[in-house]
Amino acid sequence: MKKHQITLSMTNFKLKQYICYISICFLIFIKAQPSFAQDKSMVGYWISTPLKEANKANCWIAFRRDLTLKEKPEQALTTIAADTKYWLWINGKLVIFEGGLKRGPNPKDTYADKINLAPYLKKGKNKIAILLWYFGKNGFSHVGSGVAGLYFNMNAGNTMINSDMSWSCRIHPAYGDTEAPFPNYRLPESNIRFDARKDITKWQTAPATALAGFSNASIIGQPGDAPLNKLLERPIPQWKNFGIKTAKFYRLRGNINDTIVAQLPYNMQLTPIISVKDDMGGQLIKINTDHSNAGGTDNLRAEYITKKGFQEYESYGWLNGEKIILVVPKAIKVSAIKYRETGYDAEPEGVFASSDAFYNRFWKKAQRTLYVNMRDNYFDCPDRERAQWWGDAVLLMGESFYTYSTSTHALMRKAISELAAWQRPTGELFAPIPGNFNQELPDQMLTSIGYYGFWNYYINTGDRKTIEEVYPAVKRYLAIWKTDESGLTTLRKGNWLWGDWGDNIDVRLIMAGWHYLALDGASRMADMLGYPKDAAMYRQIMNNVKSGYNKCWDGHAYRHPSYTKQTDDRVQALAVISGIADPSKYKAISQVLHTQRHASPYMEKYVMEALFKMGEGKYAMERTKQRFAEMVNNPYYTTLFEGWGIGENGFGGGTTNHAWSGGAQIVISQYLFGIRPIEAGYKTFLIEPDPANLSKGTLNVPTVKGMVNTSFENNTNGFKLQLTVPLGTTAVIRLPAGSKVFVNKNLLETKELEVAGLTKKTNTITFKLSPGKYKIKRQQPL
Repeated sequence: MKKHQITLSMTNFKLKQYICYISICFLIFIKAQPSFAQDKSMVGYWISTPLKEANKANCWIAFRRDLTLKEKPEQALTTIAADTKYWLWINGKLVIFEGGLKRGPNPKDTYADKINLAPYLKKGKNKIAILLWYFGKNGFSHVGSGVAGLYFNMNAGNTMINSDMSWSCRIHPAYGDTEAPFPNYRLPESNIRFDARKDITKWQTAPATALAGFSNASIIGQPGDAPLNKLLERPIPQWKNFGIKTAKFYRLRGNINDTIVAQLPYNMQLTPIISVKDDMGGQLIKINTDHSNAGGTDNLRAEYITKKGFQEYESYGWLNGEKIILVVPKAIKVSAIKYRETGYDAEPEGVFASSDAFYNRFWKKAQRTLYVNMRDNYFDCPDRERAQWWGDAVLLMGESFYTYSTSTHALMRKAISELAAWQRPTGELFAPIPGNFNQELPDQMLTSIGYYGFWNYYINTGDRKTIEEVYPAVKRYLAIWKTDESGLTTLRKGNWLWGDWGDNIDVRLIMAGWHYLALDGASRMADMLGYPKDAAMYRQIMNNVKSGYNKCWDGHAYRHPSYTKQTDDRVQALAVISGIADPSKYKAISQVLHTQRHASPYMEKYVMEALFKMGEGKYAMERTKQRFAEMVNNPYYTTLFEGWGIGENGFGGGTTNHAWSGGAQIVISQYLFGIRPIEAGYKTFLIEPDPANLSKGTLNVPTVKGMVNTSFENNTNGFKLQLTVPLGTTAVIRLPAGSKVFVNKNLLETKELEVAGLTKKTNTITFKLSPGKYKIKRQQPL
């Protein structure tokens, strides 16, 4: 697909008109985002080098500014913005490693970092150095401004430092492009070649008089000016830096070049560091990972040209993989291979353990896969695309609630806000954004705004403000969806009629199922926000869609009349999880799910959930184990795959690090352990365990109210549950009736309790627990 670039040239009238239209449509939404441009303290300029080459793709620019402070400041609040990335040193110390975010809070504006630099400043002379990396091309995760630029504003007590012509800069001559193969078109980053013979020695700390080749910076605009436009505060934390570690490696001898392989502990986001000695200089070292060519295409790599003597080099553009692979001339001595792991600043607080070794391996791989797919945004894979596809994002968000610390909520909020801010004037939503793909996948867009997307974010976080800001975009998008004379959703093909990877896709019913769930989520949002007429309208359409969907029931399964292939398991699952199918159909649907296996790993999560909802938890666990066996049991990969196999046996190129395959984490958490919020922000939450085929299990869930810690044993001696209910919450426990239940050794009065927001069930015991630690025992096993 062709890339669409927004460049510095503003002569294209249609482009101007389109951007203006979006600006007007989203004026209220954008104003709600934190904007530096409205801050009167925003002084200074966007700066760059005056050379035209600065705006070429993969340009690196070094900036320097010295300042003298009469005393060490208590605070030095600093705003830094860049197109595209930057590294900051103060007095020779690396303070920010890869600052800046890929551009695109909306189609016009730019993110800006806000940092307190006081801890790094001292009384007297201070040296500020910034290395800027300008991508200069667009991709599936970034839309550039068309100009390489830096903005810097620091208020250190009585001293204010701004980016202006007093800064010195130059294009860094050591950085350049590699030869082919180049990264595939989806990636805005370029391969990096560094020629050590052209390096600028100690430029971060050298006296200003010794900075050869540097000249005064050129002013290219003020904050708010096109094409960089408004500055919106970075909504997520700076990257977590795990430090530099040494990897073991071995060397394979060749005729001209040798291959060196360094094994990493797991698939990670990393920058490689090499220590080498070359008595000649001018020799090329190729720096790859095992993912530099993966997922069916060429991805990112690096190159290094040596100088004479000993040298150490870190390539700043992050790669990912399980191995670092060097191709080196035979005469070069390699003394060390190191790596710096960086990633989203979140902790793996969600703890899982069970009596099933397979699911322990699955959880570990799924949690690793999720982490390697978080950075500037949630993405599908860290090698081929780094793109925020929203079908993926819905699952990654759901997984994050049960696996990583609540700092991930900021990444979710960013994703939700961006999706709404990129909405077309005609109402369509599209993804991945930010990016230049500009194609609507209707089923994924419905998934994003609905019950499993925006609403799931709200019910877990209680963040009303974000939902209030994006609700108009939800309403506009749903307005373009129609139903036919049967009540069923009219098929909208959008720009890419997908449905899922694989075969036997009954697309009319897949689309209708997601439409119903989108309406369900929107009706709940409308209720919460105080729009009863909207809620009533959505529910009326839901009734129509449900009626039309049920007209497609043939007595054995759901099949649209126009569909002629094998019965689609995805369609049956959507009918169950949405509530379209009533329990009278469960037996027949269960039979279908025992025989039909067409869903990709993406949709398999919803099949598993449907089975649990129908009371088929044991088979849900068996089916998931069978389908995921190849990737979970593969000893050579620490992450999960895009498809059921690798490469040609996978889907879409077959990457080996697709976090959508971790969806079973959500189902295990919500249905096997039974932990899910009832009231927004975990004010009230449910625990309704269904151990299925597990005899033991532990799950600790990080919530906005604190950790919910649970562990159970289920055997012939009965069912035992240990539980910690955090402060500010109420736990609702629901167990099957028919056996005595003890709470902290006290016999529970078997009285059914009705709870607002919780669907009533028969033959159950429901009771509430206030904050504290509990031991619950049911005399009979579940």
